[in-house]
Amino acid sequence: MELKVGDKIPNFKAKDSNGNDFDSQTLVGLKPIVVYFYPKDNTPGCTAQACSFRDQYEDFKDLGAEVIGISGDSVASHQEFTNHYKLPFILLSDPDKKIRKLFGVATQLFGLVPGRVTYVADKNGVIQMIFDSMLAAKHIPKALKTIKELA
Repeated sequence: MELKVGDKIPNFKAKDSNGNDFDSQTLVGLKPIVVYFYPKDNTPGCTAQACSFRDQYEDFKDLGAEVIGISGDSVASHQEFTNHYKLPFILLSDPDKKIRKLFGVATQLFGLVPGRVTYVADKNGVIQMIFDSMLAAKHIPKALKTIKELA
């Protein structure tokens, strides 16, 4: 079952790029958040998307929002990806795809590629925007526009 606009972001736990435990309850319902699911670290589209979020991160922070990226990559892969591209936001490892399933993010290209979906939730944890597109560069301006409208 996929989440829709108006649904609350579900509670989830995962390891971040430093191997620390992350609990969504530390952010969801307290500030606006952008949760984006992406297929794989160090691939052209995913790298462009992560670097765009990095380049606009201060704009999100200035509006009181936090950005969280999630993929099935390992903690070690995320750590290398974060360090190499100096990513300032949270990256979470979802190797068993539990969080992806919780959100209802479908796979693309005949079920071979994990989907690329961005969710924007308000400070109450209610989803205000969902953008589902394999076009990596389109996610950042849409997410930022929604966060600005919430501010």
